[in-house]
Order: sequence, then C-alpha cells, then structure tokens
Amino acid sequence: MRMNTTPRAIGTGLARSGFAALLALSLLLPALALAQAGGAPKGNPKLASLNIEIWPEYDRPAALVIMRAAIAEGVKLPAAVTLRLPKASGGPTAVAYSTTAEGNLLNLKHERTTTGEYITVKFETPERFFNVEFYEPIATNVAARSYRYTWPGDFAAEHVTVVVQEPASASAISVEPNLDRFSTGNDGLRYRAADLGALQAGKPLPITLRYSKTDARPSAENLKPKAGDLPAPAAAPSLAKPAPAPVATAASGGLPDWVLPLAGLAMLGLLGAAFILWWWRHESMTARPATRHCAKCGAVPAPDSRFCGTCGAKVA
Repeated sequence: MRMNTTPRAIGTGLARSGFAALLALSLLLPALALAQAGGAPKGNPKLASLNIEIWPEYDRPAALVIMRAAIAEGVKLPAAVTLRLPKASGGPTAVAYSTTAEGNLLNLKHERTTTGEYITVKFETPERFFNVEFYEPIATNVAARSYRYTWPGDFAAEHVTVVVQEPASASAISVEPNLDRFSTGNDGLRYRAADLGALQAGKPLPITLRYSKTDARPSAENLKPKAGDLPAPAAAPSLAKPAPAPVATAASGGLPDWVLPLAGLAMLGLLGAAFILWWWRHESMTARPATRHCAKCGAVPAPDSRFCGTCGAKVA
C-alpha cells in the first residue's frame, strides 16, 4: 500500500527529531562535564606513594592539607605535574620538591588557573619527591565542627596513606575512612593514620572529619604554656641536677683511677733506665785493663816493667 507524505508531515517529523536530539544533548552535556571534572588530568606521572595529611585548626581556623608524593621509579625526569585544589583554598601556600623522601624542601615555580570548583596548579619537578600544601576554611562558630576534603584522583598511586592530626581540646572525634593507627607526636598532639593501598587515577577519595570543640584557639596556641604555668620539671633549668662527681675508692687514696696505672708505668720506666745505666758502666769497666800502682811510692810503672821506675821497688 502506498503512503502519502505531505510536506507538513515531513516538517513535523523533523521538528520532533530535532527536539529529541536537543533533549538528549541537554542530558548528555552535564554528564560529560561531570566526567571531565572527575577525571584525572592527562599526562600526570604514576606515583609510587601518596601521603595526605590533614591538620584541622592547627595554626588558624582552617584545615591544613599536606600532600607528600613520590613519583614511581622509571618515570623520566623532570616530570610535569597537574594538580587540582579546592577553589575555597585560594591556591597552594607551598609547592616544593626534595632530592630524598626526608630531605630539605626547595621551592618550585608553578602556574595556577581557576576552572569551575578547582584551582589547577601546574609545575615541573626535577626530582621524584614533591610536596604541596594549602589551607581550606573550617566553620568554627559552632561547637560541632566538621571538615571534608576529597582527593580528586589526579594520579594513580601504588600506595596511599592518610594521616589526621586531632585538634587540641577537641572531643568526640570521628574520621572516615577509618584510621586505626594512633600515635602521639613530639608536639604532644595525637595522630590517626591508615594505609589505604593502591588508588586508581580518576577515583576520588573523600576524607571526612567530625569533632566537638568549644575552644576558639588553634592547636598551636593551646600548646603554648599559659602565663603563670609552671614549666615541667624536666624542662626547668633550675631543677636540673648536675652529674655526680666520680667517687674515689679507698685503694686510690682519694686520687682519680688513672693516677695509679700512670705512676706504675713511670716507676717501670725509671727502673729500666737505672738498669741500662748500670749495665753500660759495668761493661765499660770490664773492657778496660786494670792499672797497676807502686805499693811503695804510688807511681804508675810501665806496663811491662817489674820494678818501679821511680823508687826501684818491685812491682807486684
């Protein structure tokens, strides 16, 4: 059967097709934008390790985020790095590299651009180890406080470690993911940590902290001694006891222990010198012939003479 298609019917079909295409495109664009925002920047090197440390309210009403990374062995250096930071951070406070994992940090020149919800930082590191630090604000006008940082997955990392510093005077602290290792640092603050294994590029890692704190002072101020506080006995110079002097034993007669051995050596030296002198004189006297004297007048006769040439007496 033959179907009749009029120009009006054709136009209506095209209009419906165009609307459907526009609708599909409008739904696809946000998905593409989301995928682009969540994907890792292209060209980043693989990391052997990534350490993310979060110090909430350490020296200001903000969270200090420290990222320490080591580029995987075999990656050609210098390596180009692209890293996204939260827009609220205002950008990095430090970008540095080091020749070793625990070496001195040296500043790195970097570029930064703001795109969407991120500040993108680009730099080139001449060594495998690099550090990036930034602050992100925390609402401290309420007792129940929280902070959330999401690692955007800019790198693939073989080993990821997360460390959280507990704020001084805080209570009811909880962290997600669960950090099950606890330790106390030299600063007196407690730390939580956990090894999270490998992390793929493009896979975000959210880290959420919740705690209660009514003190508005940051941890660095809480650690300072207050006026009037007594210093700890170990740190008070006036309470430090000097090391006791060596106790003299009865055998030494009140003298240091090294005096008797030294005196013994000196005595042995003197005896040795006296023996050598005696031996030398004895040998000298033995080697010389005896000298004869006249018993009557005391004159010395000739060696082969039997009578004194002075008085004529017989020489023995």
